[in-house]
Amino acid sequence: MLKVAVPNKGMLSQPAWRLLSESGYRLRSNDRQLVVEDADNGIELFYLRPNDIAVYVGLGTVDLGITGRDLLLNSGTRAVETMQLGFGASTFRFAAPESSPVKSLEDVDGKRIGTSFDRLLEDYLAGKGLKAELIHLDGAVESSVQLGVADLIADVVSTGTTLRNAGLRVFGDPILHSEGILIRSPHLKPDDERLSVLSRRLEGVLTAQRYVLMDYDIPVERVAEAVGITPGFESPTVSPLHDKQWVAVRAMVPKDQVNNLMDRLYGVGARAIIVTALQASRM
Repeated sequence: MLKVAVPNKGMLSQPAWRLLSESGYRLRSNDRQLVVEDADNGIELFYLRPNDIAVYVGLGTVDLGITGRDLLLNSGTRAVETMQLGFGASTFRFAAPESSPVKSLEDVDGKRIGTSFDRLLEDYLAGKGLKAELIHLDGAVESSVQLGVADLIADVVSTGTTLRNAGLRVFGDPILHSEGILIRSPHLKPDDERLSVLSRRLEGVLTAQRYVLMDYDIPVERVAEAVGITPGFESPTVSPLHDKQWVAVRAMVPKDQVNNLMDRLYGVGARAIIVTALQASRM
């Protein structure tokens, strides 16, 4: 039975649970359940602390896990990123007080940095030829400067509101772009059929979340223009119509671009545009 670790709390937990549920897997019925056995799908879900998931996966205690790229890299384990899951997007950034003279990456050299991601930051600074005193903090990193513990911080930033409220400003390029990812144990072969089944299910849901089907009719002489507008997730399907001066086109297009694409299609003479939601595949 495939063992999969999922976050029991935090910003990745709800999206991860929803993704698994829409993929056809059974979730826990209450917050006290730590393990759920889904015999019909040959899978066990283990609800673990987000910071621990990469450790368990890296050791091979569980086969797969859903966590953040930042947490994976900070763990230093041998777990392998397998799939991007499209939620929990964030950046790992430096931030300092508005009045601080620290304004660039070079200014970080020799400073005290408050962070929860010691290993990730240590590796990053080493790659840049810089040294700093890293102050490990498990939470409320943004308070460390005001309390005199650190000169600046390095932390995960989603909207930046918390930093601004603490009187901090981000500077420099992002240290890392992170999001929710599926990771696998080094002991689980990448071509394992159980992994392939789960991956296909997740991909089916992710595709249904991001794309829609767009059907439209277009004059034959404008097909190339129209297909250029809607190249789609896969190559569009072009079918003849009874009126031989027109053809029907079906394309899978990004959901967030639908209105713009429709305007452009009308501009090249398209008609009868129909947009249909995709159904997630569980095969």
